Amino acid sequence: MKAVTLRNLPASLDRTIRQRAKKKGVSVNKVVISLLQDHLGESEARHVRRYHDLDGLAGSWSKQEAEEFEKTLAQQRGIDPEMWK
Repeated sequence: MKAVTLRNLPASLDRTIRQRAKKKGVSVNKVVISLLQDHLGESEARHVRRYHDLDGLAGSWSKQEAEEFEKTLAQQRGIDPEMWK
């Protein structure tokens, strides 16, 4: 691995990098490498795309509605032994 020295790093950038490292619980070095990889399109980790279009539905059922849904699912999941002969 090669080492790189950064000179004249602006104080605000240094603070931001150190804050990010502390928040993520990783070294400053790892944060800088991750930022460079992300910016240059050479990231090793795949980014998981998160969708929020159904967030409004999460937790919107009443307890009774949830129980009815589970009851209906249980009926559908039953196995008819006659069909598997």
